[in-house]
Amino acid sequence: MESSSGPGGGQNGSRRPAQEFREQARNALIQSRLTPNAISMMGLVGNLIAAGLVLHGDFFFAGIAFIIGSVMDTLDGRYSRMSGKGTLFGAFLDSTLDRIEEGIVLAAVAWQFADSGDSVAAAMCVVVVLGSLMVSYTRARAEALGVECKVGIATRPVRVVILSAGLVLGGEEVISGFDLLPIAIYVMAGLTAITTLQRVWHVRTELKKLDAAATE
Repeated sequence: MESSSGPGGGQNGSRRPAQEFREQARNALIQSRLTPNAISMMGLVGNLIAAGLVLHGDFFFAGIAFIIGSVMDTLDGRYSRMSGKGTLFGAFLDSTLDRIEEGIVLAAVAWQFADSGDSVAAAMCVVVVLGSLMVSYTRARAEALGVECKVGIATRPVRVVILSAGLVLGGEEVISGFDLLPIAIYVMAGLTAITTLQRVWHVRTELKKLDAAATE
């Protein structure tokens, strides 16, 4: 009896209001008319705003909009599982919008580089788009062959973090004389290429194992 009213019991008691609030908020969200697809579309809007801000040279606010849009992209999948409102089309739409959103923002960044005369950085944006698509494609093809393929450095969350940092600290708006955006693009180009090779090697190794098991 005494142990339940001790420090541990007090801590549990202090956590209950917060836990109850989270549960109530979650239940209210689940019972609402909000759908995972609506959250996905909110993510698209956030990324479109980010691209527009990049074109206007407002890199810091573009980074904030990109972060918000990317957060929506992560929430839609979690909300889908939590609420039970997910559909196969919703999962397809989510993956499709992820590719579109990343491409739109990178296209805007490439435009800015080209407009400022930095043709190398603009070309690297194209490499990043290709690399990002290949990272996703290799996983999709591997899973179609029955091989789980989540290996590699440049997963989407990692790419989002790097690009977000590049945008927020881009254009010398935050740190005078320092523009992180070109560096972020070069890093993403290298990491997506490495990740594609990692996944190709992983799939090759796993398929060899399957072939060996089949012949035993």
